[in-house]
Amino acid sequence: METLYKLKPTNQSLSSLFSLSLALALMAVSNSLLILFLTISSLSLSIEGIQNSNNFKPSKYSFSFPLTSRRISRPASAATLLPSLVSSTSRNPNSSTGSKNNQSAYKSSFKYSVALIVSLPIGTPPQSQPMVLDTGSQLSWIQCHNKTLAKPPPFNPSMSSSFSVLPCNHPLCKPRIPDFTLPTDCDQNRLCHYSYFYADGTLAEGNLVREKITFARSQSTPPLILGCGQDAGAAEGILGMNLGRLSFASQARISKFSYCVPVRRNQMKVPPVGAFYLGENPYSGGFRYVDLLTFNQSQSQQMPNLDGAAYTVVMEGIRIGGKRLNISRSVFRPNPSGAGQTIIDSGTEYTFLVEDAYAKVREEVVRLVGPSKVKKGYVYGGALDLCFNGDPVLIRQSIGGIVLEMGKGVEILVEKERVLAGVGRGVHCLSIGRSELLGVESSIIGNVHQQNLWVEFDLANRKVGFGRAECSNSA
Repeated sequence: METLYKLKPTNQSLSSLFSLSLALALMAVSNSLLILFLTISSLSLSIEGIQNSNNFKPSKYSFSFPLTSRRISRPASAATLLPSLVSSTSRNPNSSTGSKNNQSAYKSSFKYSVALIVSLPIGTPPQSQPMVLDTGSQLSWIQCHNKTLAKPPPFNPSMSSSFSVLPCNHPLCKPRIPDFTLPTDCDQNRLCHYSYFYADGTLAEGNLVREKITFARSQSTPPLILGCGQDAGAAEGILGMNLGRLSFASQARISKFSYCVPVRRNQMKVPPVGAFYLGENPYSGGFRYVDLLTFNQSQSQQMPNLDGAAYTVVMEGIRIGGKRLNISRSVFRPNPSGAGQTIIDSGTEYTFLVEDAYAKVREEVVRLVGPSKVKKGYVYGGALDLCFNGDPVLIRQSIGGIVLEMGKGVEILVEKERVLAGVGRGVHCLSIGRSELLGVESSIIGNVHQQNLWVEFDLANRKVGFGRAECSNSA
């Protein structure tokens, strides 16, 4: 995994280069060389933009944080149903074959419907900042606008001694950096400005900065590259956790992280609370793992429909009510263009399937429920197009549970209580949609089907673990 900062040589490593006798004989020369070496090292760290912190030991920690699952906005279109899946140069929304949106649709600000929220201690001294946990995107950003009455309050850079901005001459602030869909550029204050498109076409923008995450007095990350957003209409930032080199996981050298999504219940006034772990998880002994499919930069460049930084797993098939559907395994694997990958995404609400798989699911669900109960011509949010009139309890009983079969015998059970999504006015839709309506060519397992499930991303061993749990009791 690529990182953006370098380790500072210790005194022990320098002494191993010279014997004691040679050091004594050339003391004056050594001192001069050491001063020169440290000067060059300091310059190198400045160019990279991230300084080393000797008190952060990635392999020896376990920090847990409460994770809430709450509705941020009521979706009115497909743009609000797919917040993550960060777009890259190969995922330009204007080039999506399935997208019917015009250019103006891509000027909207960042928005999402149901999100997983974790608050992290950012800066020195730390300021608690709510962020949307998003395993489908890369750049982490926080709210830095001047709307003082916002609740919770935005991050105040002037109160942090570890905060710094990236100037225009920083290497990241150059055109056509592959980590961003639009070139970074200089703003009127000669600071590095970023524009970050997501796959649904929504836009996040602000200035690139350096800031650290302070977990405890003796534990903090090195200063990381973050976005400092200026959207005064939103309270939350984004915690980008994919495999990209600028994600929080990559920059902070996170070897493992996990989360447990609590069950959402519409009657509850207080959002349920789950858990988010950085590092070791005390419950991991019962997890079952499936390997991640990884792609190098050359492969990603040759596969225009592939998101090479996403957490891609192998799906083997789908069962509904105990019946295994007749879907070829090849449907769930990337083809030569990259279409067909299966992604675990905490930032997308519902689950979406590529057309060949979705058609089989839709056919079986309609057969079980009965065509007369289908609400013809109705599409919720521009993405869920199998909706029903009638008693949702009876419809759920007709469908039963849905099982997503992964590699190595790992299964994700969508219990009958979660096969439907109530969308208002007595209408309930299947909580699985077709990817084609979103303009993407991937299958996406969203957070609604990760409820009461531990999901662990073991980055060191390139695998994902799953474990059943009562997540509201895991915080």
